[in-house]
Amino acid sequence: MSEAIGSGSEVTLHFSLSLADGQVIDSTRARAQAPVLVVGDGQLLPGFEAVLLGLRAGDRRSIILPPESAFGPWNPDNVQRFDLARFVDLPTTAGAVVSFVDQGRTELPGVVRAVIGDEVEVDFNHPLAGREVVFEVDILRVRAADAQAVQWPEGV
Repeated sequence: MSEAIGSGSEVTLHFSLSLADGQVIDSTRARAQAPVLVVGDGQLLPGFEAVLLGLRAGDRRSIILPPESAFGPWNPDNVQRFDLARFVDLPTTAGAVVSFVDQGRTELPGVVRAVIGDEVEVDFNHPLAGREVVFEVDILRVRAADAQAVQWPEGV
């Protein structure tokens, strides 16, 4: 029997994310090589990692994740208004993605929602915030967290 996935396990998998209507958001299935990740290293959101725990090579799961376990709830506090004059070289059409740099020099992408008078309304929520997502995963290989690759001496 293969190893069960736990914290620190190295997992080779294929996955897809879609919305309830079937619209595929992301998928690794068309890639020549399946991605490898270490559970708990932050490559996947905690809600997605929770689905993996206990699975083994050959397992397949499809689960609907609520917003709280996926990209979070939509937060009205993440919608900000800015003076239109600040958008001299930035797009102001609804749906345009604009980037801002915060005081910590971190880039924050936002989506223009509307121009209202002399202000531009920008939504900094993740585009999938507030949405249920379908997470489908196929586990191809599991390597235990403490597994070490065998090192053969040169010439053997």
